Amino acid sequence: MSGSGRTQEQQGAGVSVRTAGEADVEVAAALFRGYLEFYGVAPEAGSDAPRAYLAERIAKDESLVLLADVPGAGTVGFAQVYRTFSSLTLSTAWILYDLYVAPAGRRSGAARALLREVLDRAREAGVGGVQLETAYDNHVAQGLYEAEGFVREEFHVYSHELG
Repeated sequence: MSGSGRTQEQQGAGVSVRTAGEADVEVAAALFRGYLEFYGVAPEAGSDAPRAYLAERIAKDESLVLLADVPGAGTVGFAQVYRTFSSLTLSTAWILYDLYVAPAGRRSGAARALLREVLDRAREAGVGGVQLETAYDNHVAQGLYEAEGFVREEFHVYSHELG
C-alpha cells in the first residue's frame, strides 16, 4: 500500500511526493530501470533483478523510496534513501543514493520536490545530514544540489568490487 503523500507547493507545478509502498513496486521498478540505464548499468534482458531489489528494500523497510507524481504526467520520478550513521559527526545520516526523473517528467520540478522532501523528512527525523554522489559530468544534477544547499566535499570516494 502507498504511504502518505505531501504536495511540494513551492514548485508551483503541483508535484506530489509520496512514500512508495508494496503496491508501488512496479512503477518504482520502471523508474529504477531508467535510472540504471542512465548510469550505464544494464541488467540482463528480461531480468527481474531491479524489481526484486526494490521490492525487498520496501518490504524490509531497509530504504525510504519516494515517488513524484505530476498532474497529467503520472509518476515521473523516484528517490531512494539509505539510513546509516556518521562516525565523524556522531549522529545518524542519510545517503540519497538514487534520484531519477524520467524524460517525460523533466523540467516539471519533480527532482527538486523529491530532493526537498528527502531534506524535510531528514530534519523531522533528527538526522545529522544527507549525503549524495553524482557523476562528474552530471552538471544539471550538480546545479540542483548546490542550489538546494549541498556542498561539494573534498573527500575522494573509493570502491572495491567483490563480485
